[in-house]
Amino acid sequence: MQNLIFALLQTAQVAPEESGQSGDLLSPNGGLMFWTLVTFVILLIILGKLVFPKITAAVEAREKALEEAIEGAKRDREAAAQALAEQQRQIEAARNEAQKIIAEGRQVGEKVRAQMIDETHSQQQQMLERARREIEQEKVRAIAEMRREAVELAIAGASKVIEKNLDDQANRKIVETFLSSIPAGGANRG
Repeated sequence: MQNLIFALLQTAQVAPEESGQSGDLLSPNGGLMFWTLVTFVILLIILGKLVFPKITAAVEAREKALEEAIEGAKRDREAAAQALAEQQRQIEAARNEAQKIIAEGRQVGEKVRAQMIDETHSQQQQMLERARREIEQEKVRAIAEMRREAVELAIAGASKVIEKNLDDQANRKIVETFLSSIPAGGANRG
């Protein structure tokens, strides 16, 4: 192949004086045109067989890689958008759950507060009732004690006054008559 190209170049280098042509580059030369065309076709065939397929394959591979990268970027963007939407849904769900827990906490707190107030009122009422009962019991005891002392003092005084006039039998009869005249609920009056 190299020899062919070398031979073609030697033929083309024939001096313009020998071929009878002038050395003007702008004037058409049939032989030079033919060999230029042949060289171009041979070079085109060599490039078409050896170089162009590799260049075309590299361009196609690069184009395919770019398309795959673009598709991958689209898929990644869609996946990121879905992940973001999922995260936002989870955040919103967590926010709603937190608000629900706070509301439930408030309700429970209010219930506990109301319960504690009710228990306190109930305990106050119980304490008041107990105090009233104790006061009433003490009042009844005091009245009974005062009556007993009054009766004893009255008997003691009366016995001193009438000690000389009456005997034991007569005293006993007077006290029994007095006790029978007192109604049964008389001790509870007050």
